[in-house]
Amino acid sequence: MHYPDINPVAIELGPMAIHWYGLMYVIGVLAAWWLLGRRLRRPDVGWDSNDLADLTFYVVLGVIVGGRVGYILFYNLGAYIDDPLLVLQIWQGGMSFHGGLLGVLFAGWLFARRQKRHFWDVVDFVAPVVPIGLGLGRIGNFINSELWGRPTDGPFGMIVNGVARHPSQLYQAALEGLVLFVVLFWVSARPRPRMLISGLFALLYGAFRFLVEFVRMPDEHIGYIAWDWLTMGQLLSLPLILVGVVLITLSQRNRGYPPTQADREAMAK
Repeated sequence: MHYPDINPVAIELGPMAIHWYGLMYVIGVLAAWWLLGRRLRRPDVGWDSNDLADLTFYVVLGVIVGGRVGYILFYNLGAYIDDPLLVLQIWQGGMSFHGGLLGVLFAGWLFARRQKRHFWDVVDFVAPVVPIGLGLGRIGNFINSELWGRPTDGPFGMIVNGVARHPSQLYQAALEGLVLFVVLFWVSARPRPRMLISGLFALLYGAFRFLVEFVRMPDEHIGYIAWDWLTMGQLLSLPLILVGVVLITLSQRNRGYPPTQADREAMAK
């Protein structure tokens, strides 16, 4: 297969250009907001539309700021020191999932503190829709023709500049986007112990990312961290896998949380 030459600019309105990469984030936010809005109808959720609107603002801010700062710190600090204006060029790519995750967690903590909610209840509520943005973001990477995989002679190779490479962006879109979304949305379809959904997200994302990195080219300016195969993405994913295992284990102590509607009615009496 040959890589289709896709224009990274989706819409041009005079001097203004809307890039597919940025558009993917907008679509991801809207889709997540819509799905979470549908979940507000469940009696066990305990959220309303105002809560969701506030939470969406916090999370979007956390994704943008955290993702950008994380990429700068983890992957390419030198280039941004040389040209600080690169920080503003989000449409060119350069967003770190791990930085975005830290940004979302901090935003969730602020929201939970303001709303007097349990932090992990907030994270469990948001986690099932995060894969939507992850999957669409990887499709944006594919359109931008960036973050390609290693050379291959396998059937899934895609010709890029005369070289057959793994379309690792599409692998990640499938695993970190579609598969992770289906699993988390199915598991969270009914009340679960606190921290279980968050733990599953961390464990599965970390495992998927670690595996795909074996067929993905390391960042050119970083290369391999060790042993001619360990990448920065794998190194940052290992703590996620560990955190996921810990959260799932701790969630077993929280069976009965969140309380069911029957529990709420009983407590009200």
